[in-house]
Amino acid sequence: MHINEMLADAERTGQPSFSFEYFPPKTAQGVQNLYDRMERMYDFGPKFIDITWGAGGRIAELTCDMVVQAQAYFGLETCMHLTCTDMGEEKINDALRRAYKAGCTNILALRGDPPREKEQWVATDGKFRYARDLVAHIRKTYGNHFDIGVAGYPEGCDDNKDEDTLLDHLKEKVDMGATFIVTQMFYDADNFVRWVGKVRERGITIPIVPGIMPIATYASFLRRANHMNCKIPEDWMTALEPIKNDDAAVREVGKTLVAQLCRKIMSAGIVHLHFYTMNLAQATRMVLEELDWMPTSTRPRKQALPWKQSLALGRREEDVRPIFWRNRNKSYVSRTQDWDEFPNGRWGDSRSPAFGELDAYGIGLTGTNESNRKRWGEPKSVRDIASLFVKYIERDLPSLPWSEAPLTDESNSIKDDLIKLNQRGFLTINSQPAVDGVKSTHPVYGWGPPNGYVYQKAYLELLVPPELFPEIVRRIEANPEMSYYAVTKSGSLSTNTPSDGPNAVTWGVFPGKEIVQPTIVESISFLAWKDEAFRLGMDWAHCHDANSPSRALIEKIMNEWYLLNIVNNDFHQTQALFELFDGLAVKDLDVPATNGESNGTH
Repeated sequence: MHINEMLADAERTGQPSFSFEYFPPKTAQGVQNLYDRMERMYDFGPKFIDITWGAGGRIAELTCDMVVQAQAYFGLETCMHLTCTDMGEEKINDALRRAYKAGCTNILALRGDPPREKEQWVATDGKFRYARDLVAHIRKTYGNHFDIGVAGYPEGCDDNKDEDTLLDHLKEKVDMGATFIVTQMFYDADNFVRWVGKVRERGITIPIVPGIMPIATYASFLRRANHMNCKIPEDWMTALEPIKNDDAAVREVGKTLVAQLCRKIMSAGIVHLHFYTMNLAQATRMVLEELDWMPTSTRPRKQALPWKQSLALGRREEDVRPIFWRNRNKSYVSRTQDWDEFPNGRWGDSRSPAFGELDAYGIGLTGTNESNRKRWGEPKSVRDIASLFVKYIERDLPSLPWSEAPLTDESNSIKDDLIKLNQRGFLTINSQPAVDGVKSTHPVYGWGPPNGYVYQKAYLELLVPPELFPEIVRRIEANPEMSYYAVTKSGSLSTNTPSDGPNAVTWGVFPGKEIVQPTIVESISFLAWKDEAFRLGMDWAHCHDANSPSRALIEKIMNEWYLLNIVNNDFHQTQALFELFDGLAVKDLDVPATNGESNGTH
């Protein structure tokens, strides 16, 4: 989606609209930490993010990789910076090609700063001396595929303080095809409003997005302001100077000052703010909270579907997925990235798409053996493992081998039922409650356009021991509303479903649209998920030393227990699925495993 469209939507609706900037970290651990933070900050509700360009070598590669990660896996609309610094035409074309293949539709075209080792900026390629040259090249090469942003300088730039000259350059960039303007950071609202007036006097009508730098510490605030030659209002210094050595107090006062700046800008007709996060969340979050712009339980982040969409090339129209990867979104996107087309409107022939092999896409347990032992301990009994699942359900544990993110609020209505199942030794991997027609704007279950209604069938996926499996199946088959699939790590599929076709477990009814069925259960996908689910369990087992009780215990569960999913096709019933397990419990829950043997399945 083009940034221009987002800005037009913000102007039309009058809803708060903002975006974040990130830059490529220098270390591999820094990259992973940033990815984790970007995913968390997704929930703040940014309309888009942008990623700065690291000219040349590894950092330039990392910018492109970050664009792929954000678009494909986080579902974040991304604007890629691109500069002329150290970039000839071949490199520029390669960067644009990679952005295109990532599904990116927005570029911020900049001349760029000189490399650290050079005092003055020198063009690498005579074709690309100025940002206007880059804008013209992008527009000529890609037509209207990219929305092209350019920089604006309300307080001048490093090598040019002449406002009229800079406005002439801005007009040239717009004439070459730029479609929006992002400004350098500033703290003087009055000067910004004056500058906007000067821009409009030049006949420049494209949207202007002000760049806002939240205040994290006094030292970083001064350093960045001085680096950008940014004017600091006197009353800001009066407020911050006395508390400069107290970082918490600086953030508290800073959030108020920056929020006041934002309100003044918005009152002048600006509809969108762009936050320079410096790869940090806290200071930006505090400003958004002060503005009351953060999503809340009564004002949730709007989502088009009940799962996070991928914005990779060719996936924007995808609207159907199997429920099995509900808690492993990145894995599903990776294993299906080579599909020629993605399900839209219906799942279609379940045998036609091939899921990527696990090893080919690096699908497996993340983290080091040491970090995973620290996270999940060294379980010695089924009770120990079940206790980890209970902690996850109670949100005292952020992840499990089969769930890469914390449990969502959707599970609150079945939380007690899930806890009771795990306390009896049944290990619940995935679930959803029944929902009988709530508004699509519901703060927990809602998705899709307004004025619609959404529905869900109760779903449960869990690991069960072989000695209890026949009784559970008998109970399922005694209820005509229940359907199931079950399989062991090396066994064949067992089911009571009449066909291989998909069973919709989530659907929505909206004005002027066909019924949307975005989440399904079906056999071929379940078998693909089975391989991954047991692989994750074995990866967890191998975090522990060979012949250790923990490894023996987890391997025995993986090798002998059933992976079972159950759907209650009567979406009016909320408890029937859990009642299937009444009176059942895994044996010998507290018997410790020993080297080479486990418990709970004798």
